[in-house]
Order: sequence, then C-alpha cells, then structure tokens
Amino acid sequence: MKKVGIVMGSDSDLPVIKKATDTLKDLEIPFEVHIYSAHRTPEQARDFALNARRNGFGCIIAAAGMAAHLAGAIAANTTLPVIGIPCKSSVLDGMDALLSTVQMPTGVPVATVAINGGANAALLCAQILAVEDSQLAARLDKKRESDAKAVLEKDLNIADKL
Repeated sequence: MKKVGIVMGSDSDLPVIKKATDTLKDLEIPFEVHIYSAHRTPEQARDFALNARRNGFGCIIAAAGMAAHLAGAIAANTTLPVIGIPCKSSVLDGMDALLSTVQMPTGVPVATVAINGGANAALLCAQILAVEDSQLAARLDKKRESDAKAVLEKDLNIADKL
C-alpha cells in the first residue's frame, strides 16, 4: 500500500495533524509526518515533494496557517495528489490560510478541506488510495456504515434529552 505523506509548516499545526493521523491509523494506512516550511525550509520541502513518488507515497497532506503557501509549494514539485489543510491562526481565524490554499493557479491543483479539517484530509487520501485497493475501500465502507449508525443512535436518543 502507498503511504500518505504529511507535512506541516510548524509544530503548532500538530493538533490538526493529529486528527489526520488518528484517521489514517484507524484505516490502517501507513504515513510519515514532517515539519517543513515553504518559507523557512524551502529546499527541504521541495526535496520531499520531488522524491515523494519514488519514496512510496500515494498522496500528500500539507497543513499550514497564515500565508499557507506550503500545499502550493509541495504541489508545484510533484504530480501526486496534494490535499491542503488551512490551519486557523490568531489572525483572521484561518480565512487567510483558506484562501491561500484554495486559490491555486491552473495547472497546479491543491484539493482543499475545511479550516482545521485534518480528518477529512485523511479520508480524502484514503478515498484516493482506495481506487486501487479493494481492502481499503471495504474499510472505508465499514467506517461510513459505522458513522451512519452513530448518527441514527443519536436520533433515537434525542427525545430523551428534550
């Protein structure tokens, strides 16, 4: 199975990344996590992206806040799918990161999830990898069924709370 590469711009993004890694662990998807900055360590970020396919990755999650150029910098150096997670910061509540991540020029796409959307980034990677992996597809189906069951249980119990 291909691995998921996870890159965050700063260790302050770790709580968001933890949601992604927890989801990947639950789905039994291997991953690696790194801290590279588009601005402070551009050579290392570029090297990671350039070698990602050769190093066994199937897609990459890039999380950053504020200017949030990391996902775009990674995408500029690989043709693997890149999923950007805009991270909320104390400035503009993450809207700056969202716009920086989602507004990519034609030819260098970055799939973008919600602000702090670590779990959805991991699920999108899982769906991409499941195109070629029927066992992973079955685990995703099972997760969806479990999620639906949890909602229906809450529906049955809501009357008791009101």
